[in-house]
Amino acid sequence: MGVNKQLKEENIYKPLPVSIVRNLPQIKDHRLFQLKIENGTTWETFSHQPGQFIEVSIFGKGEAPISISSPPTRLDTLEICVRKVGILTNALFELGKGSTFYIRGPYGRGFPIDILKGHKLLLVAGGLGLAPLRSLLLYALDKRGEFDDIILMYGTNNPDNVLFKYELLSFFDRKDIKYLYSVDKDEEGIWKQYVGVVTGLFDQTELSPDDTYAVMCGPPVMYRFVIQKLLSLGFAKDHIYVSLERMMKCGVGKCGHCAIGDKYCCTDGPVFSYPEIESIKEAI
Repeated sequence: MGVNKQLKEENIYKPLPVSIVRNLPQIKDHRLFQLKIENGTTWETFSHQPGQFIEVSIFGKGEAPISISSPPTRLDTLEICVRKVGILTNALFELGKGSTFYIRGPYGRGFPIDILKGHKLLLVAGGLGLAPLRSLLLYALDKRGEFDDIILMYGTNNPDNVLFKYELLSFFDRKDIKYLYSVDKDEEGIWKQYVGVVTGLFDQTELSPDDTYAVMCGPPVMYRFVIQKLLSLGFAKDHIYVSLERMMKCGVGKCGHCAIGDKYCCTDGPVFSYPEIESIKEAI
């Protein structure tokens, strides 16, 4: 492990050539890219942690930070879920199987695995926030014996915007995870689960605040209400973690684009404990 860590530190700023193994459509304008390394090294050497991100670059099109959606327990490919929103991501969507581009990283502080192990996990995702949270979810399922109960709460604005739909449906057949999900609105009346905001899902399960860690990723407005709910249920502030995926640009704390208070999302985060950002107004 020491060798892998050294390699990672030496190469963290060096672009790494990767190619597309599979390109899987998700919801509108979103795709899951499965990647392999082209220079003979492995994802084990890359040594990422759940919650970290990479910088994706295509020559002549620019660079952008993208969350890693796969766990380090699955070494065949690295997965990123990408939304088509600009020049770089438009160019990425035009690439087919076998096409090559570059990444650098991994960057940022991920989820506190050593703290979470041995405890119950409550994962709360809103909308596109499931993409980065998926790395922790799959890690915990792959290392199932190292965690207590796992509860996933996932909310989207409507049934058409559910990420990883078939993967999530498979959780209903598992006995080692409790999956609750909701949509804000169901205008066609076809949704069979809970209709309402994600905080309504807290009424559908029992939680043990003393030995549960809550981890969330989603829109900032979701954080405010979910944190209020957790505190009202008796969760300690240091048992609450959030991933601030927005605003990042350079990935290494140089551009200042992702500054919140005296912290940078890209280097001090993107994962923060609630006490670390509680007094920073622009954080949530």
